[in-house]
Amino acid sequence: MSIITVGIDLAKNVFAIHGVDERGKAVLVKPKVARTQLLELIANLLYGSGLRIMEALRLRVKDVDFAGHQILVRDGKGFKDRVTMLPAALRTPLKDHLLKVKALHDSDLAAGNGAVYLPYALARKYPNAEREWAWQYVFPSIHLS
Repeated sequence: MSIITVGIDLAKNVFAIHGVDERGKAVLVKPKVARTQLLELIANLLYGSGLRIMEALRLRVKDVDFAGHQILVRDGKGFKDRVTMLPAALRTPLKDHLLKVKALHDSDLAAGNGAVYLPYALARKYPNAEREWAWQYVFPSIHLS
């Protein structure tokens, strides 16, 4: 089965993703996601953890340590790694968000997608890591690349 058409229904405050196969049957339907909730989560992460915008958007699942209440920022300003705190108020919303992202990742894997860019020579060192959950972005793009 292959998805031949993917559409994104944009509204003022929400968006939904739909896909259609060769027979015209809906095969991919993502529920509506409130933009304000996602933007609020990102903004709270910036403010509460002291992350810069690109650091937050490049954050990977493996870099969020819920047990240690910290976030590992890789290649931040000056290409240095650093550790910052994960605020208690953001743990539950971030876990809920990651559950949604995990479901999206699982459906992407089922469709033959779900690979992410790996920095430096990691793609050669770990050939299957690009599809592993730990390497996925916390805030993935809505577009496939």
